[in-house]
Amino acid sequence: MSFQITVQPSGHQFSCDEDETVLAAAIRAGVGLPYGCKNGACSSCKGKVLEGSVSHKAHQRRALSEEEEAAGQSLFCCAVPHSDLVLEVREVAGSSDFPIKKMPTRVTTLEKLAPDVIVMTLQLPANETLQYRAGQYVEFMLRDGKRRSYSIANAPESGGPLTLHIRHMPGGLFTDQVFTTMKERDILRFEGPLGTFFVRDDSDKPMILLASGTGFAPIKAIVEHERAKDTKREMVLYWGGRRPQDLYMDTLCRQWADEIPNFKYVPVVSDALEDEHWSGRRGYVHSAVMEDVPDMSGYQVYACGAPIVVESAKRDFVQQCKLPEDEFYADAFTSQADLLKP
Repeated sequence: MSFQITVQPSGHQFSCDEDETVLAAAIRAGVGLPYGCKNGACSSCKGKVLEGSVSHKAHQRRALSEEEEAAGQSLFCCAVPHSDLVLEVREVAGSSDFPIKKMPTRVTTLEKLAPDVIVMTLQLPANETLQYRAGQYVEFMLRDGKRRSYSIANAPESGGPLTLHIRHMPGGLFTDQVFTTMKERDILRFEGPLGTFFVRDDSDKPMILLASGTGFAPIKAIVEHERAKDTKREMVLYWGGRRPQDLYMDTLCRQWADEIPNFKYVPVVSDALEDEHWSGRRGYVHSAVMEDVPDMSGYQVYACGAPIVVESAKRDFVQQCKLPEDEFYADAFTSQADLLKP
């Protein structure tokens, strides 16, 4: 059995099987519902069910509270329909412009830039190309149907191999392999491009780019893309880490600040040791943004990194700094450990 799904205000329609999530059906039909993690942790795909009923697979209550669910809110990545549905959600223009492909790829380089960060370079098959938007990600297809997601860290205009920034999660199914047994010329398989984290080109508002740790990867792609198209929009990048070594491409960011007229860079470190002689900003990265921009009513924010950073930034920017809620765009890097947290 399948159900008819109607999206308002666009009026787009698609069918959804009874055991399929609304988001999976939308992606299959090329309908641009917003989404990020696809596993019920980040709330990027949240919308309202105006008509019909759904049930939710396992998800994090911080992404959809019981009160929100009772009020008709839904996480479409976890929502399974029990009837025809009418949804209210703002679609993302351009999210389905490029085909989602499954393909093999060869590891060409593994470069360690920090004790727990490796930059992986991937070569696509000679007869294949991957069209994507700066900020999107790919999913590696692993054993037993498991998947792991990583943002593409170079802009589409680079025209070369794909680069990914991979942080070691001790005990992690994939990252343990990357940091121990994986070697150059190994073959992997991935699916992509995925996600709706990319710059909305219909705006000329200044952009606050907020990154924590390897959340810098899609932000790097966005900066390179905006530079390639000679954007006139102002960009300020706040990159946070616990220690100075976590800002593993700090030199590149400082180079951007020297070379790109409308770009500023603010590194922030929360737990620098005395012998590291850190002279820059200290504390939480999203707090630094609030100190510098107390009124965000005329801004867009693009945030990527640990869920706690993304969630804190959205809450505080909207509640305390007048940021319009629909001008906060995010990609929370949810690990398997994050998914096990209540």
